[in-house]
Amino acid sequence: MAALDAKRRSTKRKQEEQEEVTLPTLQHNGGLEMLSDEENDDEVSDDGHVDQFPEIDVNSDSEDSDIDDSEEGDEDEENEADSDEDSDDSLHVFPKSKTVLSSITQQPKLVYPEIEPDYDSDSSTEDAPNRVGDIPLHWYDDLPHIGYDINGKQVLRPARGDELDKFLATVEDASAWTSAFDKNAQMDKPLTSEELDLIRRLYANEVPDANYDPYEPTTEWFTGKGKEEIMPLSGALQPKRRWVPSKWEKQKVMKIMRAIRQGRILPSKPKSRSKYEPYAIWSEPSSSNPPPLPAPKPRLPTNAESYNPPEEYLPTEEERKTWEALDAEDRERDYLPQKYTSLRLVPAYDRFIKERFGRQLDLYLAPRIQRVKLNIDPNTLIPKLPSPSSLKPFPNYRSLTVQHSKGRARCISISPDGSWVISGDDEGVVSLWEISVGREIQRWTFDGKIGSLNWCPRTDVNYFVVGVEENIHFIIPPNTPPAVLSLTQSALAPTNPPPASATASPVKWVTPSSNLWSVETPILTVNLPSGSGAPSHLCWHRRGDYLASVSGGNAQGGVWIHQVTRRHSQAPFKKVKGSVQLVLFHPSKPHFFVATQQYVRMYSLSEQKLIKTLTPGIRWISSMDIHPLGDHLIVGGYDRKLCWFDLELSDKPYKVLRYHSRAIRSLHFHPSYPLFASSSDDGSIQIFHSRVYNDLMTDPLIVPLKILRGHEVRDGLGVLQVKWCSKQPWLVSGGADGRVAVWCS
Repeated sequence: MAALDAKRRSTKRKQEEQEEVTLPTLQHNGGLEMLSDEENDDEVSDDGHVDQFPEIDVNSDSEDSDIDDSEEGDEDEENEADSDEDSDDSLHVFPKSKTVLSSITQQPKLVYPEIEPDYDSDSSTEDAPNRVGDIPLHWYDDLPHIGYDINGKQVLRPARGDELDKFLATVEDASAWTSAFDKNAQMDKPLTSEELDLIRRLYANEVPDANYDPYEPTTEWFTGKGKEEIMPLSGALQPKRRWVPSKWEKQKVMKIMRAIRQGRILPSKPKSRSKYEPYAIWSEPSSSNPPPLPAPKPRLPTNAESYNPPEEYLPTEEERKTWEALDAEDRERDYLPQKYTSLRLVPAYDRFIKERFGRQLDLYLAPRIQRVKLNIDPNTLIPKLPSPSSLKPFPNYRSLTVQHSKGRARCISISPDGSWVISGDDEGVVSLWEISVGREIQRWTFDGKIGSLNWCPRTDVNYFVVGVEENIHFIIPPNTPPAVLSLTQSALAPTNPPPASATASPVKWVTPSSNLWSVETPILTVNLPSGSGAPSHLCWHRRGDYLASVSGGNAQGGVWIHQVTRRHSQAPFKKVKGSVQLVLFHPSKPHFFVATQQYVRMYSLSEQKLIKTLTPGIRWISSMDIHPLGDHLIVGGYDRKLCWFDLELSDKPYKVLRYHSRAIRSLHFHPSYPLFASSSDDGSIQIFHSRVYNDLMTDPLIVPLKILRGHEVRDGLGVLQVKWCSKQPWLVSGGADGRVAVWCS
């Protein structure tokens, strides 16, 4: 150990000699001497010994506390042998390690003495540096700390005095004027002479760089021999005629153009803009809307509200009692004028809080948009319809009744001349009677329920058709003039029948022999395919050559078109969507209307294609009719709706009428008068005036005229069908009670 102490003393003396040699040099170079509080000459020359490191804490690991003396002796010998190396290692700033054997792993390991930072660290007396990083320091303006140290702890903001303390500091310390506040360190730091000189130059409007000479001689860069530059006479661009195109560039351009034409090179797509572009909503006032209205101004006081009003403003005792007896909202004024001899006698205003609250409500609830108040009489909103008396004639009473005693009068039809009526019931009875007196002329009985009746619209012949079971019978009524009778027989049963059609049809036309012709038997019968059912609807073309029938069978939708002159039948549809209810021919165009349960489709017979699909919005269509001019269509349904369609306007109803309380059964336009009628299961008949103008810009006039009641409701069924007389404003109706009534004007 003595040898080790001697060696350490020699090393310490060498270090002191080196420091004595180097210190003058540092002072000569920098002129500064940086010493800590613990470094001074007294501590170096106290006792001539160097402070040793504290002994190793044996409790820090599991090494045995007893180390063999032989190991110490070996270490001393090694240290003496390597004295040169120890002298070099002693200059190292880190402490020397010690090699011991671990009691756990039995392997050698290095053990270093513990460091006491309170005595051996050079930074023990320095303040904790601010390691806040490169962030804005104004984030910490409202916080008590200014950053964090290396351990993540807050660095508190140092206390700073007020302006008086700063002034006293400048009086006591002359160098305070040449210092600046460092935000990172939160302390005043003195400025160097170079920084002070830079500040002085900036205040004096001089060049900040002290080495810059503003008056140095000019260097002539472009004057002198050999330094001249040839300048053009003008700066205009060269003309295109002086440009010589390059051959290979031309070929390259042509190659690119050819690729663009062939589509091998596509232009760049424009950048897709967002759906909503942002814009500044407050940058400029809106020009579309007017500026908001100002707040309402309070009412100015009058003479009556004075504390000393004139005598004429003071109320009498009767006026006071009358005012107190009225309700608050019925009073002309909210106050009563009162008189005081002086202003100091006026008491506190008892309605102050209430008036202030009302004023706040005025400001809060005041409208900011000026709206014009419309003073409209509700009666003026009701459309002005003409009086029914000015729209005469129309049927308004029942003139006669024909009774079917055995069943419901389900279907009726009127002759083209308006003199005869045929009616059929569920028992298979068809009656022919005169419309003016109700006298029955002839009766036919068929096996089965009568499905439909319809008179041929031709005036040169006279016959009608009856749909029974799966047959359509052509019948000539009695009392027909001989000329018309012969023409009718030649039309229905010609001597030379037309040749058979190239396409076979399942519908058979049967004509009995001329010997069996009579008034009571049909002259021609059309047998529909088996399974078709009774024809529920029969409709003639306006020329009387084509007859359309609708049956309940599903084959081709149950729709057949029969041509009388060729004695041929054909199905216009191979397949129909939905169940067909009704069909109609257009009165002037080659159009064909087909009504299913919820839609009405209009087809072109000449072009054989669908033209339009009407959507009435009815759950189940029950009846349909077209105006004689052909531009308007009415559709009725079992859900009590009556829809008026303008065929030139839209596929949606122009007007929907709901006047019946139960299902609508039948609709019919008058052929010559501006009238149409609707019948329902509620037992009533509605008569409407329907004037259609030639001007397409004028809407049709629809006016309800009369409700006819006279049929009884049987088994939930009312009036089943209505038909107009072609020559007179008369209406014929058949009901479930078996009655056929004629309504006259």
